[in-house]
Amino acid sequence: MRGYGAVKSGVSGWIEKDKPIAGPLDAIIRPIAVAPCSSDTHTMHGGSGRNIGNLILGHESVGEVVETGSLVKKFKPGDKVVVPCVTPNWLEKGIQGNPYTAHDRTAMSSFKFLISKDGVFAEFFHVNHADANLVPLPSDISAEAALMTVDMMSTGLHGAELAGTQFGDTVVIIGIGPVGLMALAGTKLRGAGRIIAIGTRPNCVKVAKEYGATDIVNYKNGDIVEQVLDLTKGGADRVIIAGGNAKTLPQAVRMTKASGIVASVNYYDQEEVFEIPTTAWLLGMGNIDIRSGFCPGGALRIEKMLELIRYGRIDPTKIVSHRFDGFEKIEEAFLMMDQKPADLIKPAVFINW
Repeated sequence: MRGYGAVKSGVSGWIEKDKPIAGPLDAIIRPIAVAPCSSDTHTMHGGSGRNIGNLILGHESVGEVVETGSLVKKFKPGDKVVVPCVTPNWLEKGIQGNPYTAHDRTAMSSFKFLISKDGVFAEFFHVNHADANLVPLPSDISAEAALMTVDMMSTGLHGAELAGTQFGDTVVIIGIGPVGLMALAGTKLRGAGRIIAIGTRPNCVKVAKEYGATDIVNYKNGDIVEQVLDLTKGGADRVIIAGGNAKTLPQAVRMTKASGIVASVNYYDQEEVFEIPTTAWLLGMGNIDIRSGFCPGGALRIEKMLELIRYGRIDPTKIVSHRFDGFEKIEEAFLMMDQKPADLIKPAVFINW
């Protein structure tokens, strides 16, 4: 089969590989919609710390079942399915009793695509534990909307969950790319009062306001920490990091008032180092929690995301800025995600086999 990914570290291209084989609990899927992510480009450039090569990328997909293992009960060939980006091995002890299902065996090991096997930018891809990890594509929800649930929506809302937003809270969102915009939408759903979005791209700012941002902070207008402290008269209740680098964490801590929470769903580079001045963290005496994590996995999580769409709570298609048709267009969409032109929020590719 053919797929698109990392030919070697720093070089992307088309790759020929054997078609994957389904175990008894597994399924083989043909993608009908995929979306490149900055995590894909980050991995291709070696930012995950692995010396990668001959790896098909991609972890956001809606697809059609083409084959199921002998023990799969809920799905059959021809079924349209939504595929979570996190597909845990539900038999691993590390996931039992653990609310954070991204870590079934070791850190992030439930994130099979990119971590332990080829991804979804292929003619066929493999999904482990199909009955627990696949969701039927609802007839009343578009493939485009469903595609946004599998990572962008799930990850962004996890940022809002980690932050523990309460009614009337003042919340800052650092980074209003697709994940940050979903974190913003989730923050509004959780009852935040004032929502301060930090970002500069006009199309992202427009969508941020549509999702509920009350204030926009632009780094071009001065130090973002000072701007937030001035707006809030002393700091926010919660700060969600959905973009930036290692320097962003100390900025977030400085924006957070005593007893507040910093929540990060950002994917940092392996060579970065966090340095937080003790005064920023109130000498360790300020009860400021720092939380981080990867979105939960499995079918139930995505079913809940789909319910938010079905009942009009969130329209994630607002973050899709570019649409492509055809399997070959994966390359163009991937390179766009890598180069990040000024008008980009999120690209999606639709495939009609």
